[in-house]
Amino acid sequence: MEQKPLGNTGVMVPEIGLGAWKYTGGPKPLQRGIELGASLIDTAEIYRTEEAVGQAIAGLRDRVFIATKVSGDHLGYDDVMRAAEASLRRLGIDVIDLYQVHWPNAGAPIAETMRAMEALVDQGLIRHIGVSNFSVAEMEEARAAATNHPIVSNQVLYNLKQRGIEEELLPYCQANQITVIAYTPLADGALTHHPRFREYPGMEVLEAVAAQADRKMAQVALNWCTSHPNVIAIPKSNSVARTELNCQASGWRLSAEQVELLDDAFMS
Repeated sequence: MEQKPLGNTGVMVPEIGLGAWKYTGGPKPLQRGIELGASLIDTAEIYRTEEAVGQAIAGLRDRVFIATKVSGDHLGYDDVMRAAEASLRRLGIDVIDLYQVHWPNAGAPIAETMRAMEALVDQGLIRHIGVSNFSVAEMEEARAAATNHPIVSNQVLYNLKQRGIEEELLPYCQANQITVIAYTPLADGALTHHPRFREYPGMEVLEAVAAQADRKMAQVALNWCTSHPNVIAIPKSNSVARTELNCQASGWRLSAEQVELLDDAFMS
C-alpha cells in the first residue's frame, strides 16, 4: 500500500483507507483491509459504527490509524470535549489519531470549537485536528482560530463524477499542505462495473481505461483520486472481496494520458 503524508505532520497514512459510513460488514473486512495496509479507518459519532470499528481493531491498535468526527451539532467547547470522550469509549481506545469537525456550524463560534480541539491535543486524547465539508473560507477561519496545532486534513466529497473541489478547495489544500480525504470516491457504486450504471456519461471511457490498465473500473476510479497530490480515498465495503479489490487500487499509477482521458470524459 502506497503512503502519503498527513498534512505537514511527518506522519504517513495509506492512500486507500477504510470508510465506515453505513458499515455493516462486521470485523473481517476491516481486519483484512488492515492486513493489506489500508490501516486508516474513518468513522464518526453520527455513523453509529464506532463500536463496530472498536471491535474490529481490538488487539490491532498499534497497526491502525483511527479517524473519527464530532457532529456539527456538538461544536461548543463542552460538547466537543464530551463527544471526544464518548467516541474514545465506543472505540475502546485511549487516543484518537485524527479528530475531525464533521461539518461547519455557523451557530457555533469556530474559535470555541478549535479551543476545544486544541485542548484535546494538549491532553493527549487526540493526536491531530481535521475538518470535513469545509469550504476555503471556512478553512481559513478555522486555521486562524487554531493557534497552537495545525488543521491537517479536510474530508470532502470527491470522485470522478463529483469534482467541485477542483475549482478552489483542492488547490488551496495542496498549496497549504492539507490532506484531502475523499469520501464516496466510487460515487455510491456508480463508478463500478455494475450494469445499471453503464449508461452514465463517461462510463465507456472508464471501462476502456480499466481494460487498458488490466484493472477493475472501481480500482481505476480510486487510483484516479489518489493520482492527485495530497489526496487519499476512503471507500467503504462490507465484504472482504470488495475490500481486497479496493486495496489493489494502490501500488500502481494511471498514466498521465489515462488521467487526462478520464478528466475529459467526466467533465462536470
